[in-house]
Amino acid sequence: MTHHFHCPQQNLTTILINVKTKAPLSTFKPHPVLVSTTMGFLFFIFLFISHLNTAFSGHCSTTTATKTFQKCTTLPTQQASIAWTFHPHNATLDLCFFGTFISPSGWVGWGINPTSAEMTGTRALVAFPDPNSGQLVLLPYILDPSVKLQKSPLLSRPLDIHLISSSATLYGGKMATIHNGATVQIYATVKLVPNKTKIHHVWNRGLYVQGYSPTIHPTTSNDLSSITTFDVLSGSAATQHNNVDMLKLVHGILNAISWGLLLPMGAVTARYLRHVQALGPTWFYVHSGIQLSAFFLGTVGFAIGIRMGAMSPGVTYGLHRKLGFAAFCLGALQTLALLFRPKTTHKFRKYWKSYHHFVGYSCVVLGVVNVFQGFEVMGEGSSYAKLGYCLCLSTLVGICIALEVNSWVIFCRKSKEEKMRREGLISGSDKGSGIHSGTHSGIHG
Repeated sequence: MTHHFHCPQQNLTTILINVKTKAPLSTFKPHPVLVSTTMGFLFFIFLFISHLNTAFSGHCSTTTATKTFQKCTTLPTQQASIAWTFHPHNATLDLCFFGTFISPSGWVGWGINPTSAEMTGTRALVAFPDPNSGQLVLLPYILDPSVKLQKSPLLSRPLDIHLISSSATLYGGKMATIHNGATVQIYATVKLVPNKTKIHHVWNRGLYVQGYSPTIHPTTSNDLSSITTFDVLSGSAATQHNNVDMLKLVHGILNAISWGLLLPMGAVTARYLRHVQALGPTWFYVHSGIQLSAFFLGTVGFAIGIRMGAMSPGVTYGLHRKLGFAAFCLGALQTLALLFRPKTTHKFRKYWKSYHHFVGYSCVVLGVVNVFQGFEVMGEGSSYAKLGYCLCLSTLVGICIALEVNSWVIFCRKSKEEKMRREGLISGSDKGSGIHSGTHSGIHG
């Protein structure tokens, strides 16, 4: 692409002097936008990698204070896990569920659904502090459809499965107390139906108990997806949720980086770097490169989200999903708009610029809002990863405010100088280098 520069004749000597006396490359200083956002971007990635290591460093245990089991697996939500031993000769399952309380007066439950992977129909064992003595008790409950509709209190009743024995203890022994974060171990021995070793496990926890009736659990996405199915004989499907966890983290990282950081950075480069004369048309290639990279990474993250939705048919995230589709469609429109970008002198250029700005800023806003929504969906509303993202985003916003103020100061100063020049108070030679007045690039909008 050829660029034409039109300069007034009286400024030619000044331009030549500026070119000859141009500072060497070694003294070039990067623009503050690029330096600050790059440092924040690297810091955010560091926090996410640290969170990734933390998320996958969790492990299950096959040993408790009273028993040792053959196999164990971490569960997808609530930092829960299960250890078990299956005896094929008599189809007996010994297991221990590890859960945590979220309230001193709350409850923790685990159960088996004999027919399907859902809460309704689950035969559950629920542990909570006795309202009278304060000691830990474990009672059986059947979660029929009336429980889901909250038509009546949940009352304890005998299970219609072959439960041989059950008990519950707090981690830490007899001196342990029930508090927020306390770990409970629910033991159960169940006689299974012969040749039916694929079990639907359901677990959850709540904030308080009314009498001996556990109240409804929180309804966040993690609490609503506390269900898994695996074969207790082979354990082959016990690690399937690890793939979902990995996809969820990759989905979050890619989308936070692309829609939440790179896309706003690309918008900032277009708004402020285009006016830096030393960069020439470089700002356009930087802007396009950042935005195309953001859209590519965002497309991969979007595809992973679609895949996770297909893998979890019973779990829906309505707002997060709608915002994701909207942001992706706007990003696709922006990318396609490059193919129909008119030349600078074309009469439709101003309409294309208005469309480009409106769709672009709308995509940035939707992307950032959906990143915060994604943190809530993943249960990371109070995590260091979200803190790191907020720090990066606030740094970028602070830079934008500073550059915006600086742009207005320069604009007002130039307007004042132009007014004084028209009134004859200053001469044309007082303009400075003279480069600003006649430089136009064919690539500038």
